Amino acid sequence: MPNVRIPTPLRPLVKGQSTVEVGGATVRELLANLDEAHAGFRARICDDAGELRRFVNMFVNDEDVRSLSGLDTEVKESDVISIVPAIAGGAY
Repeated sequence: MPNVRIPTPLRPLVKGQSTVEVGGATVRELLANLDEAHAGFRARICDDAGELRRFVNMFVNDEDVRSLSGLDTEVKESDVISIVPAIAGGAY
């Protein structure tokens, strides 16, 4: 199964795990299965239309899904999916 890297702010939703194995033929399917196992997960990274929120980036291996087929990007058993929320920071 593909391995999903969970960012620190979302780990409470997956019982503190930093990675989760979840099945799915596409990123969208993978997220649906992840949400089924861990209720509320998808709502944190997807908007009401079911698309990635602007401040959330997802990568299949090292490729941004937005530069591929979005949430319809196909995933393979050996893929690593990374969820990376954008954060504000810096000095004034």
